[in-house]
Amino acid sequence: MAVLMIVLLAACGSGPQAETKETQAAAEGQKEAAESANAPGTDNAPADTGSDAPSPKAPSGDTNAAAGDTGVLVAYFSATGTTKGVAEKIAAVTGGDLYEIVPAEPYSDDDLNWNDRNSRSTKEQNDKSARPGIGSDDISLEGYATVYLGFPIWWGEEPRILDTFVEKYSFEGVTVVPFCTSGGSGIGRSGPNMEALAGSGTWLDGKRFSGSVSEADLKSWIEGLK
Repeated sequence: MAVLMIVLLAACGSGPQAETKETQAAAEGQKEAAESANAPGTDNAPADTGSDAPSPKAPSGDTNAAAGDTGVLVAYFSATGTTKGVAEKIAAVTGGDLYEIVPAEPYSDDDLNWNDRNSRSTKEQNDKSARPGIGSDDISLEGYATVYLGFPIWWGEEPRILDTFVEKYSFEGVTVVPFCTSGGSGIGRSGPNMEALAGSGTWLDGKRFSGSVSEADLKSWIEGLK
């Protein structure tokens, strides 16, 4: 009996102490887990939905603001967004400013139907004198040494709104680099066509790109321009 009483008393005395140590250890473990979950760089940290890169903006018209430090302008017309994507990549590679050539009358899907001989785009491309109006603000080319000029290929040539653009501005002292997007057609005579209409500037040979072209490929092309 005496031995039994000693064992029972020992158990009662050590129970609360052991339980306290286990509770403290559990609490410390939970605290460490919480701190780890909120630590920077962990998978459990809140996601940063912001972006490092500023959103490109077309230069404001009628302000004649000075060109950026790079002296590069990327001007483009994009009917479906494909050329816009390539233009944005070129601007990222060169650090240039973006300017979108926006049609005064937007093109609808029906307007772009190349299977319809009476569609707007078909009629414009069949009429070399057609000059669709530009709805975007005017831009000063002062301070720009290089202008990358982008557009989709329509019926083997530049859209007529590009003719409107190059006839509107003087490219004196500017190097113009055409680029285009298409499903397979090359740039053709688009560059020489626009050079003749512009009547000024130094025009380099242009190149066709797919919408999925990488910035690395564009950088390689740009570095190889002469």
